[in-house]
Amino acid sequence: MAQQNPVLPVTGPAVVAHAKGDLRIDDVTLAAPAPDEAVVEVGYGGICGSDLHYWLHGAAGESILKAPLVLGHEISGTVVRAAADGSGPAAGIPVAVHPATPGPGAARYPADRPNLSPGCTYLGSAARFPHKDGAFSRYVNLPARMLRPVPDSIDLRTAALIEPASVAWHAVARAGDVAGKSALVIGSGPIGALAVAVLKRAGAARITAVDMHDKPLDIAQAVGADQVITAGDAEAIAAVEADVVIESSGNHHGLASAIQGAARGGTVVMVGLLPAGPQPVLISLAITRELELKGSFRFNDEIDDVIAALADGSLHINPVITHEYPVQDALEAFAVARNSAESGKVLLSFGGS
Repeated sequence: MAQQNPVLPVTGPAVVAHAKGDLRIDDVTLAAPAPDEAVVEVGYGGICGSDLHYWLHGAAGESILKAPLVLGHEISGTVVRAAADGSGPAAGIPVAVHPATPGPGAARYPADRPNLSPGCTYLGSAARFPHKDGAFSRYVNLPARMLRPVPDSIDLRTAALIEPASVAWHAVARAGDVAGKSALVIGSGPIGALAVAVLKRAGAARITAVDMHDKPLDIAQAVGADQVITAGDAEAIAAVEADVVIESSGNHHGLASAIQGAARGGTVVMVGLLPAGPQPVLISLAITRELELKGSFRFNDEIDDVIAALADGSLHINPVITHEYPVQDALEAFAVARNSAESGKVLLSFGGS
């Protein structure tokens, strides 16, 4: 249990992307929290595809790195100093983090979809400038509204998956009611595997997972896939004829497989973020099959559903975690996370309680 108002260090280690190919562990200053901010001692952080993109390419999609950026938005930890204004969890409470801050302009997006708000910011994102630093550091000041208490039945290690599981939950929800339907997941990396787990919990009748590598397919089976197919087997993918397809590979080849593997009148949810700019798409096939192509971007209140499902044991996601490294070994951890043939979700441990 964390101590109320402990003496905190002035600086601490953080994982910072400086430019393309330039990832460092820097000593950063812990500023005084704003009245509505709590100080969180970070326990674990999951390395996301966007974190890898900032390191490898200096950009994630259209978000281009223009200054050093503290990475990390898949976070679990413990409140060590509650917000001074009395909002949010008390000191000692373990939490997951909802990393989004909706922007202004509510009239320009549906009220129940703040993820679509113009100007929305996200922890560890270069979408805006100045950039929004993330939480890959031992201590971090976070708005109390971002914090979600997690029950004692969910350990902090598992809680690091709550944010990406919420992304997967949102994607499955975009497909509508999947109970009794056949489902196909293209790309069985962490988001794809988590989508398999969410589909399983939601009652999908048969789940098929696709990937280029054996390791992700093994993880997909461990969390609920009934059948796995290697990505090169176009004939087998097309034969699935799934009612619902979750495209999580993030490349146009995967999107082509998603369209080919969908049943006539089916739904394809695109959660994998393709590179910016024009992309080749099998639009004629989507038209003649009357497919519904739906985008899926981040999530909203699904994080609360994920926490409840983990607490009651109905959502099984632990096999998605394959590696754990102390923050001092972050460079090695990122190299392992880059190798999708050998890893699922790679966690950084920050030594938090």
